[in-house]
Amino acid sequence: MEMPPYHDMPMPNDMKMKMHTSFYWGKDVIVLFSGWPGQCLGMYILALFFVFFLAMAAELLSNRPVLRRGTNPVTGGLTRAAVHAVRTSLLYLVMLAVMSFNLGIFIAAVVGHTLGFFIAKSGALADAREEHGSTDSSASKP
Repeated sequence: MEMPPYHDMPMPNDMKMKMHTSFYWGKDVIVLFSGWPGQCLGMYILALFFVFFLAMAAELLSNRPVLRRGTNPVTGGLTRAAVHAVRTSLLYLVMLAVMSFNLGIFIAAVVGHTLGFFIAKSGALADAREEHGSTDSSASKP
């Protein structure tokens, strides 16, 4: 007996859900939690900001040093492991949100990653300049 490629299961009317399998625009989306953000525009905008900040936080944790010199190796290892666990959790949440295939959510995630990377790298560049002193001003003097 051959099974069809899909299986129709009767479902109550309140459980019917449309699952998108390609990118689409619109506020009617389910992001991370069943029923959220629903069909309310305000909640959709909140979901966009939530995904944006999740992506930005993940990038900040990925690109900033966590430890200072002279840190106990055991404490340092535990701290780095905890930061890694939080960063990985944030990245998985962003990935699951993007899997809603909503273009607004996708754009919010990309912009969040981009801004987080920019902030982290510009902060690292400023720290490096402070640590080594500004060479630009000494090079321009005769």
